[in-house]
Amino acid sequence: MTAFYKGKSVLVTGGGGFLGAHLVDCLVDLGAKVRVAQRSNPTKNLAPVLDKIEFVPAELSQLDECLNAVKSMQIVIDLAALVGSAQTNSSQPGTMFSKNAMLGLNMLEAARIEGVERFTCVSSTTIYSPASSVPNREEDGFKDDPDQSNLGYGWAKRAVELGANFYAKEFGMKIAIVRPSNTYGPRDNFETEPLHVIPALIKRVLTANDKIEVWGDGKQSRTFIYVKDVASALLRATEYYAVADAVNVSTDEEIAVKDLIQLIMKVCGRDLEIRFDTSKPQSQTRRAADTTKLKEKLGWKPSYTLEKGLKETVEWYLEAIR
Repeated sequence: MTAFYKGKSVLVTGGGGFLGAHLVDCLVDLGAKVRVAQRSNPTKNLAPVLDKIEFVPAELSQLDECLNAVKSMQIVIDLAALVGSAQTNSSQPGTMFSKNAMLGLNMLEAARIEGVERFTCVSSTTIYSPASSVPNREEDGFKDDPDQSNLGYGWAKRAVELGANFYAKEFGMKIAIVRPSNTYGPRDNFETEPLHVIPALIKRVLTANDKIEVWGDGKQSRTFIYVKDVASALLRATEYYAVADAVNVSTDEEIAVKDLIQLIMKVCGRDLEIRFDTSKPQSQTRRAADTTKLKEKLGWKPSYTLEKGLKETVEWYLEAIR
């Protein structure tokens, strides 16, 4: 993988975001010539490498700005997305669909016009329906509707996956399609709502007096993957599996919410009472992605256990708030 990326010109859209910043770090370390394109200046997350990358301000909902961002690039890894709160996602499915579909399809078209060598479409496991078998298999990605809480966003990601398949068939483009599951780690959003599950729980555990309250019974289970592992898998897929065939990027370490809280308390060195409020609504009972194809097609597996990843995340957060 090192030899493949060395000297390559790589565009990362949304490269100043949580996952994007870690991906950019990896590419810089591998000797790639990195360009980041997004609307806002990524000074915070990319501060350590700003002098080693090129930044192009771009409104990627406009095709001409996508073309400008893609120009002279050999590889495009498309992380640009509009992500909203649970309330926004559920109440504005049309907006979430149209804007996210437009972002992804514009980047595909720009990459086609500019003749990039490889394109990576970053989808999401939110495309899976609650009615799908668990762990979710890639072939079930278009079965029924995504969960209502992510209906527009999930369908947008499906639309971009379809576009990736169609462009590969018609134009012979080399395209990787990856579906990361719940991602966590350093540089995630710990400050403004909405927070992802793990940042939210870490903050609550660190700031609680003697107890924390959790909606539901705590039996809901999830898989979480460390952000550095996701970045590694994206690079692996881009290099070895650019065949327009979707691959889940996840772990097999499924954990119930009540056990996740216990693990976070252990990592944080806290001993709190957990109160489960079963009168409050709780989310889907089980979410997990099948990783068979990830292992077979990419020959890849995560390097981080959940506990190891949580330790690094908590250490980073405590340092950040000092």
